[in-house]
Amino acid sequence: MLAEVARDRQKSYADKMRKPLEFSVGDYVLLKVLPWKGVVRFGKKGKLALRFVGPFEIIMKVGSVAYWLDLPEELNSVHDTFHVSNLKKCYPTLQVHLDEIRVDDKLNFVEEPVEILEREFKKLKRSRIAIVKVRWDSKRDPEFTWECKDHMRLKYPHFFSDVSS
Repeated sequence: MLAEVARDRQKSYADKMRKPLEFSVGDYVLLKVLPWKGVVRFGKKGKLALRFVGPFEIIMKVGSVAYWLDLPEELNSVHDTFHVSNLKKCYPTLQVHLDEIRVDDKLNFVEEPVEILEREFKKLKRSRIAIVKVRWDSKRDPEFTWECKDHMRLKYPHFFSDVSS
């Protein structure tokens, strides 16, 4: 009895904020891309980083919550059917083109480091963490971030081939 009352209360709270998304064939939508967590990319930081690319035209509705999009050749490795939660209505003034960014087949941003500029140790209470300042190849301005040395060594071992690192 109490669990049912609590469930109904929580459902009413959720329903107030919920709005069903539905698109029709021929609409243009933006597609959500997944940024790498903790890494700054594409000239924007934190909340201002790109989260959607497009616009793409809806070709067909597949089921009740999935849509088939007309994707360009650059995204031919990406499956072209998407859940409605990965789409956003595109308004004529809001467009982010694919020539500005690179994404992989899972729609994650792709950027490679250019060089390691500095090496430091971040001191915590009882330990030290080796960090490196990395310059990334960004199309707009140079991007610099501090990354954990161990993580960078695993992903990009060619930057740590010399003995002095």
